Amino acid sequence: MKDLREQLAAKGVHTLIAQFTDIHGVARGKFVPLAHLDDLLTEGAAFFGPSITGSNLPRSGPRSAYWARGSASTAQALPWMPGYARVVCDGFVANEPFEACPRQVLRRQMARLAAKGWHLRTAIEPEFFLLKCVAGQWLPADDADRLSNPSHDLRSLRRQRDYLQALQQALEACGLDVLQLAHGGAQGQFEVNFGSYEVLASADHLMLFKQAAQMLAEAQDMVFSMMPKPFADQPGSGMNIHVSMWSGNPHDRHDNARNLFVAHRTDGSIDTTEPLSALGRQFAAGVLSHSAALCAVAAPIVNSYKRLTLDKSISLARWAPTHVTHGPDNRTALLRTLGGRFEWRLPDASANPYLVCAALIAAGIDGIEHSLALHDATDDDLSELSPIEIAGRGIALLPQSLGQALDALAADPVINAALGPMLCKQFIDLKRAELADHARHVSDWELQRYAATF
Repeated sequence: MKDLREQLAAKGVHTLIAQFTDIHGVARGKFVPLAHLDDLLTEGAAFFGPSITGSNLPRSGPRSAYWARGSASTAQALPWMPGYARVVCDGFVANEPFEACPRQVLRRQMARLAAKGWHLRTAIEPEFFLLKCVAGQWLPADDADRLSNPSHDLRSLRRQRDYLQALQQALEACGLDVLQLAHGGAQGQFEVNFGSYEVLASADHLMLFKQAAQMLAEAQDMVFSMMPKPFADQPGSGMNIHVSMWSGNPHDRHDNARNLFVAHRTDGSIDTTEPLSALGRQFAAGVLSHSAALCAVAAPIVNSYKRLTLDKSISLARWAPTHVTHGPDNRTALLRTLGGRFEWRLPDASANPYLVCAALIAAGIDGIEHSLALHDATDDDLSELSPIEIAGRGIALLPQSLGQALDALAADPVINAALGPMLCKQFIDLKRAELADHARHVSDWELQRYAATF
């Protein structure tokens, strides 16, 4: 601790940001002077438990205090906040790991893999919008970003180069591997692709990315948004996750670890005709079999289901998955299988990275433990097939509303167990309350359509 404190001080750090993540995937925390680093790493920073959404902690007694205990390996000076360093924290209550802490939820599923000598690696590809609010109307921050199909538009990319370069440099200074930055398929939408990391580190990195992106956008009078679908006539923001499973040391990226999803022939050579090994196919089959319940965690808000629409009238909307299937390099499938990994295309930008990865692991383990068979791959563009053709192939439709997804989650014992009874109940209750609020809301669309009609 003394060495770490001295290292941070040498970088000009005077204050720590004790950061944890709530049930909604929102960063929470407080400032802690660097002099109290030891306290943060051993005991933690105290918070009033009931004030944390989804904690369901009592208002008095020893279990009313939520302790955010820092992980020393995550301490990172922040280039966009000189003098400050983020420390990722796990939740503890009554000196025990708090079962409803999203990071602890992921740790529990990682422990199940570790017991088998395995670990998961993920590469996350978050999409986001840069917005502004004018007279109560949300618009792309760049007035010139108005192409009907802005995918990979270099002109909009160039106009936002100062922001994107600042974001890239800040993240790289924190040790993140930024592979590429691109303009998305919607006006004002961008995407960052990150390298592959052990699953917990990958989730921690996503939370760091969000904090950097928010603050850098504010500095340029913009709003960074990971709302899945802010514009009805534009595609929404996904958060695709590339998934592979490895043996060996989770912190050894290449030398001694072995990718268990790579298919091999009987002579030991890599089988390039098969995107996934037998183990990988079972894991993928588990993910597909639990997709309805996973949808509640991966697409967790009312707005999420405006992205997962069957409507073909919106440009490029078909890139958001709607059906439970897989296919080799097929971006219209829920799982896009590649050599030694698959891309899970269900999660959207509002998903809690810890909960979504915990649920993913649980579904995959269930597929392995029950030796689930992966059904035939889909090579076709699913958006070009009729509902009758899709049904004839036995391909299921993803939930088309948050209510349907919550019903599936409530009925899925595997994903329930992964989240834990306390968090799962709180998650479902909070989301059903969101649905009720949405049902009661009278929108401008309704007023314009109905107010003077009858």
